[in-house]
Order: sequence, then C-alpha cells, then structure tokens
Amino acid sequence: MTTKPVTPHQEPHLERQLTNRHIQLIAIGGAIGTGLFMGSGKTISAAGPSVIFVYMIIGFMLFFVMRAMGELLLSNLNYKSFSDFAADLLGPWAGFFTGWTYWFCWVITGIADVIAIAGYSKELWPGLPLWIPGLATVAILLLLNLVTVKAFGETEFWFALIKIIAIAALIIVGMFMIFTGFQSDAGPATFTNLWSHGGMFPNEFMGFVAGFQIAVFAFVGIELVGTTAAEAKDPEKNLPRAINSIPIRVLLFYVGALIILMSVTPWTQFQAGHSPFIAMFSLAGLGAAATVVNLVVLSSAMSSANSGIYSTSRMVYGLAQEGDAPSVFRNLSTRKVPQNALFLSCVLLLSGVILMYAGQDIGKAFEMVTTVSAVCFVFVWSIILASYLAFRRRRPQLHEGSKYRMPGGVPMVWVVFAFFAFVLWALTTQPDTLLALLVTPVWFLVLGAAWLILRRRPAHLARYATFKSELAQDLDTEASAIGRDFDGALNDGVNK
Repeated sequence: MTTKPVTPHQEPHLERQLTNRHIQLIAIGGAIGTGLFMGSGKTISAAGPSVIFVYMIIGFMLFFVMRAMGELLLSNLNYKSFSDFAADLLGPWAGFFTGWTYWFCWVITGIADVIAIAGYSKELWPGLPLWIPGLATVAILLLLNLVTVKAFGETEFWFALIKIIAIAALIIVGMFMIFTGFQSDAGPATFTNLWSHGGMFPNEFMGFVAGFQIAVFAFVGIELVGTTAAEAKDPEKNLPRAINSIPIRVLLFYVGALIILMSVTPWTQFQAGHSPFIAMFSLAGLGAAATVVNLVVLSSAMSSANSGIYSTSRMVYGLAQEGDAPSVFRNLSTRKVPQNALFLSCVLLLSGVILMYAGQDIGKAFEMVTTVSAVCFVFVWSIILASYLAFRRRRPQLHEGSKYRMPGGVPMVWVVFAFFAFVLWALTTQPDTLLALLVTPVWFLVLGAAWLILRRRPAHLARYATFKSELAQDLDTEASAIGRDFDGALNDGVNK
C-alpha cells in the first residue's frame, strides 16, 4: 500500500493531517468499542466477576501485538499499514490476505454497529422503523468522511471523548453509591459483591472460558492506530505514545468500569443483550442520565462504524495501489480522500439493515457477526506477529537499531500465539459461536480462489515489483544511517 510521490502524471496521495491528539483519541476510541457497552452484559452473565481477569488477559496479550506492529511500522516509514509490512516480509499473498481480511473485519464490525445503533434507537424512540437509524448513520458518516481526513480525526476525537466522559461518570457515580451504602432490590452496593455471590469464578473454568467469546470483540479496533500511519503527523513520536498508553486504558476503561458495575449490582442481575451501563444509572434513579448513557452507547457504535468506514476505505485504496483491488478504488478526490472506496464501504454497511429484518432477535444477529469479526481479527493480529518473526530473522540490523522494540521479543510472540489458539478453542465451546467459527473459513476459501487468479497477472506483478523497489530504497537509506551511527560510535571509542 505504498504512496508514491506526486508527479504530473500520477494521482494525488494521502496527506499527513492527523495530529497527536487525533491519534491518541483514535487509539482510545479503538480500545473502547461497542463490545464493552453492549456486549459486557453477556460477558458478565457468563463469566461472573472473573470477567475482570478476562479483559486484563486479552488487553495484556494485545499490547504485545501492538508493540510488534509499532516496531515494524517505524522500521520503514514507507509502510503505510500492517498490510504493507506483511506483503514485504511474508510475501505478496500476505498483503493480499491481510488487506482484504481486515477490510472484511471492519465491514462485519460496521454491520454489528448498525445493528446496535438500530437496537438502541428503538429503545429511545419506540416504534421507530429499524431502517431509519441504520440509513441515517451510514449517510452521516459518509458525509463526514468525504470532507477530509482531518474531519474524520475531529469526529473520532469527539466520539472518543464522549466515551471517556461516560465511563468516568459511571466510575464516579458508582464509587459514590458504594461508599454511601446505596440499597437496591438486589442488595447493598459494596465491593463484597465481587466475591459474595459464588466467588470470583462462580461458573468455574468453563464459565471463565465463555467470557472470552464476546470480550475479544470488545478489543477489535485496538490496532486501528496502525492504519493511520500514512496520515499521521510525526509518526515516530505519536504512534509510540498511543501504543504505550494501552495498558492504562484497559485498566481504567474495562477493568475499572466492570469492578464498579459488579460492585453496585451483583453479577447475577446482568443479562445478555442489555447494557449494564444503562442499568446502573437507572438503578441510581438518574432517569435522565440513563437516557444520556443510551445516547452515549449510540455514539460509541457511531464511533466504531466511523472507524470502520475510515479503515476499510484506506485498506481498499491501498489494495488498489498494489493491483489487489479494482483500479477504480485507487482514485482520490480533490480533498485527498478515497471516495470510491468510501462509497463501497457504506453500501456494504447497509446490509446490516437487511440482516435485522431477516432475523427476529437483534441480540442474536449482533452475536453472530461479532464472532465472525473476532475470528478474522485474530487472523490479522496473527499476521502482524508472523511479520515480526520474519522481520527479526531477515532484518536483524534494523531490529538492533530500533528505538521502539517489542518487549519480550520472539518468546513473547509464541506466548500470544498460544493465547490465540486458546481463544479459537473457546469459541468452539458454545453452539452459537461454534456456528460462526465454522462459517468463517468460507471467506478464506473465497480469498484463496481470488489470489490464484490474481497473483500471476502482469499488472499485479509490476506493481508489486515497484512496491519492493521503493521499500528497498528506504531500507538502504536506513541502513546507511545505522552504519554512520555505528562508525561514529566506534570512532568516538577509539578516540577516547
């Protein structure tokens, strides 16, 4: 997905308009997804208080995926996304499979978000036809993304800020209820609720395993900051800042919020398909606040869908640049936005409306698409780690010269791979998630067939050769700089 210099005979390229505050809030928005607001009810009801450890473990493992991605992106600033370094380090097939699978991931996630938006709109405005909020969401986000990438950054900045304020408010209100001994039909609000209803693992090990199924989806989008690499100002400074703050975000937004929720109300009161955030404010007698949280949940789903439209359009644009997608998606508007790729993403998101009318249960539809999405994201995260292993093997000098190394190195990669295998096994333990897991390979079969047709086409081979040539030039420059630094250090040592 390389971006070429502009000449009179070439199309315009993407511009670096995303500032540090945009990147930071995009990263936070990616870490706080619809899965937390809408899916945590099911996760808590399945795992009980052990869900705290579920989110901590997932966040811990994905931090290393992000650090590996960060080291790779900063090793060569000609990489515009993780699809680029996959194509360079693992081969053109990896770029093709990663780019299109990531695109598919976000289309599926966007469909889930449209379903969530319709569901919560129906609670706010009973009797409202489902297609109205779905269509309105897609239209609004399309218009926002067509303006400039800075408009996307601003929109996502405010969406993420709303989510942060909502979670902070929940924690503050919840702490007040706990320390004032708030009473409800379920009993007093107290931290002892975390272990006094069957212990921390009330549903034993398999209940703990069940918590991973929907919790993984809550983290999709955490790698979104990697797709902003081509449009981020000062990526060497801003990308590490965003990635390094992931552990703090997970502890505050996931672990902190869930501890408060399950302290105010025993975990036995939570139900799948109902947002525990809305329930807690309603319980506190803050009816207006509960309505506001409903709107926050809507904005969270809008934020996720907004991220999906952005990332899918950039990924299709990049695929078209390398000949892996129709050339019509290679065109940028006068505002340096891939408008054709944006239209494609938005049209596909509308299928979420059809899916809602096809089934009677919005919760079931949400569950199905989130499982498929989670499996595909695990594939993308695994490709990032496989690329890191190839990087360590093929470019040891760049790793040695890296200022942003992945902690734990190669051994930690295998630990995360083992965790991903555990997650896939966890999805086989329930009939609903097993069905989605069995359906997902169809996507990879379609991709495989498309790759067999595409890989030998002259245009594709020529574009990939140009891509490799440009990356090689950048690597030569980087190697020369490292060599000069080494020689300088050696001469200083001799002089001393």
